[in-house]
Amino acid sequence: MALFKDIHSDLKTVEKEINRYIGAEEPVLTKASGHLLRAGGKRIRPAFALLAGKFYHYDLEKLIPLAVALEVIHMASLVHDDVVDASVTRRGRPTVKSKWGNRISLHTGDFLLGRSLVLISQYEDQRISRVLSRVSVEMCQGEIQQISASFDADQRFRDYLYRIKRKTALLISASCELGAVATGAPEGLTRALTRYGYHLGMAFQITDDILDLVSNEKVLGKPVGGDLRQGIITLPVIYALEHTREKERLRELVTRQDKSAEEVKETIRLIKESGAIDYAFEISQKYLEKAKKELEKLPDVKTKKTFARIAKYIGERQY
Repeated sequence: MALFKDIHSDLKTVEKEINRYIGAEEPVLTKASGHLLRAGGKRIRPAFALLAGKFYHYDLEKLIPLAVALEVIHMASLVHDDVVDASVTRRGRPTVKSKWGNRISLHTGDFLLGRSLVLISQYEDQRISRVLSRVSVEMCQGEIQQISASFDADQRFRDYLYRIKRKTALLISASCELGAVATGAPEGLTRALTRYGYHLGMAFQITDDILDLVSNEKVLGKPVGGDLRQGIITLPVIYALEHTREKERLRELVTRQDKSAEEVKETIRLIKESGAIDYAFEISQKYLEKAKKELEKLPDVKTKKTFARIAKYIGERQY
């Protein structure tokens, strides 16, 4: 990604280390983990850790175990999510679940989480293990919350924010925070980076949820309206349920567990007509503005401009 050009070579090193580190004695674990890695991804979390490290005493060797652990934790969450959601494609490729089944997928996710623990144990600063263990617990709770609230049309704005905080924002926030911690950055710098990552992560997930309704399958790498099919109630849905002129019909569609393709299209149409997409976009922009305010507290180094460009990209991205 062009936004990460300043750390392009270092990210390549991290990629090699991820590939090396997900190997296992059991061939099927290596194949399943490698399949997920080859599916690609933006490597946002390791990139944030490296970029955050640029604000103080940058040392790639100190940051590599953290950067790899962050991506491996994210990979584990994707494998588990695909089992829970019964997803057959991710980024346009078959999921681990669709190729190896639920049992292998679950063990692959557990294996990846275990590997991340080994990596984190290399650090003497206990803040790193403390933050990542807490975030891992929160991520699991966020996923359980999402499952338990499937097809529940009575969710509120606050419920949604609480869920995406756990599912997405906390790990991005931790990536920024711990990139600074690993380089010995002072508390004020670390705090600003933590908050920047949190607000950016919230905006990132809201944008993701918007794109699930307005993008197309070729661009997304997965079917449009996937959240609707799985019963995931996102911000545009919550808004539309309150503001559409066809409340009863939309509620009926949202809570129906076996929607046809035509019903999914109708649901998306009603959501769009309610003004929900513009509303969700405005909320995302508010989080991005908060992220930019945290940048004002950081020293004027080259990476500060990179973080500003990333915030701009999140607000404009199409995939």
